[in-house]
Amino acid sequence: MTNAEPPAPRTVVPIEPSLLIAEAFDQAQVTELRHSVTSRARAAGLSGQRLDDFVLAVNELITNAVRHGGGRGWLRLWRQPGKLVCEVADHGRGISAQRLSDRNRPAADTAGGWGLWLARELSDTMAVDSSDAGTTVRITAALISRQPAARPGDG
Repeated sequence: MTNAEPPAPRTVVPIEPSLLIAEAFDQAQVTELRHSVTSRARAAGLSGQRLDDFVLAVNELITNAVRHGGGRGWLRLWRQPGKLVCEVADHGRGISAQRLSDRNRPAADTAGGWGLWLARELSDTMAVDSSDAGTTVRITAALISRQPAARPGDG
């Protein structure tokens, strides 16, 4: 034992786990996974129309992975400072560069082709990496901090 001063107390800040979901899926898990995304996104701070839009965008991505990406995929959902991020990956044949560059709204009478367009429209950002080995789509939604309502007389 020495007469050295004890170390100064450290402030321990708990680290919030940023990964909310990491799950493989196929057609049988689509509905359950959508419900999980909804509850985790709500808990992370999304609400109202922003929550609905984000969940619909994710649903389009997981449905696309099942339909066009080999019947299954992998979803990761995590929180970063100020935003929620979702990544859906599959092992399909990829998306053509022409299809990826087309940002036009599909014709109203078109039965398919809405998934990527909707995901892009309903999220704050979208990035796609596609090749013969598969496709990974990452979307984000900003988490808007709730400001307290102003009280009468504050100014």
